[in-house]
Amino acid sequence: MMRWWLVVGAVNAFLSVGAGAFGAHALRARLPQDLQVVFETGARYHMYHALALVAVGLLGVTRPSPLLSAAGWAMLAGIVLFSGSLYALALSGVRVLGAVTPLGGLGFLAGWVLFAVAAWRTAP
Repeated sequence: MMRWWLVVGAVNAFLSVGAGAFGAHALRARLPQDLQVVFETGARYHMYHALALVAVGLLGVTRPSPLLSAAGWAMLAGIVLFSGSLYALALSGVRVLGAVTPLGGLGFLAGWVLFAVAAWRTAP
């Protein structure tokens, strides 16, 4: 299962770089400045949590834990809900999509708490 998180983290890092490049180049002339900032925030948090998924996988290789998998799922849900809603909001201009963003933030927070507890419990 931990190999899964390494792969999912790497794939999400790839997607985040692609999203960031798309936002910086293809969307620069098409989106108003405030929506460019929204899109960039989604890409930034996407990358942070892609790297966190890699950390989940790396820690899990040496100290597997169900808490680490739970942390990974929470962070992945956070990426989909937080970054996904910001991407969708920026591209569509539908502001109500911003109501989903805090749910993704809660996923990120839960993931970090689970990661910390797993790291604490599995430390030598």
